Amino acid sequence: MTESTPNVVLNVQALSGHYGETKALHHIQLEVNEGEIVCLLGRNGAGKTTTLRAIMGLLSRREGLIEIHGQSTAGMPPETIAHLGVAYCPEERGIFSSLSTEENLLLPPILKPGGLSIKEIYDLFPNLLARRTSQGSKLSGGEQQMLAIARILRTGAKLLLLDECTEGLAPVIVERIGQVISLLRSRGFTVLMVEQNFRFASRFADRFYVIEEGQVVETFHQQDIAGNRDRIERLLGL
Repeated sequence: MTESTPNVVLNVQALSGHYGETKALHHIQLEVNEGEIVCLLGRNGAGKTTTLRAIMGLLSRREGLIEIHGQSTAGMPPETIAHLGVAYCPEERGIFSSLSTEENLLLPPILKPGGLSIKEIYDLFPNLLARRTSQGSKLSGGEQQMLAIARILRTGAKLLLLDECTEGLAPVIVERIGQVISLLRSRGFTVLMVEQNFRFASRFADRFYVIEEGQVVETFHQQDIAGNRDRIERLLGL
């Protein structure tokens, strides 16, 4: 019996990206298959966040091929890329301080059918239900991060780009976010994430790309970690 061919959701080939006149990415190549959790690893400033921003169409200039479900995004603005079923959760979270938790949650438009309902989101994040009437400025860092993730789950997007979703958070919040990401995979979501916390990511990500100076320098699978942990940690400067 032959294995079925993976359905490639995101295909990136020879991607270069610029901030103004500065070239930040150099021929990035990566693939993300449907239902996978793929993690971009590397030191600060390596180009991980820039890769997500390039995929989302947020760089001043980019070259190379980016396909989502086989469709090239060349020349597309971010809002058009979003309508292909992509949602981006940036590191800075972007919570509106004057709005309540639920008002923040209801802000993004519905892009495609199949997004989670408010009830389903509150089931995933009970903390947000308890804080539904609290202003964004009153939420803790962990609650803001949960809200930032929750907000994109309403849109109907099935490819989630998550940037440093555990940075600076308490261990109990990090644990909950890990549980939610694993649950999202079981519900048909595909995740490309940037993560500094390798110990966290190594528990559930399927594949990893290590980025240095805007280039992919190493790739490995979940099953490769046990026999190569020392080498991987040296590569990441851990």
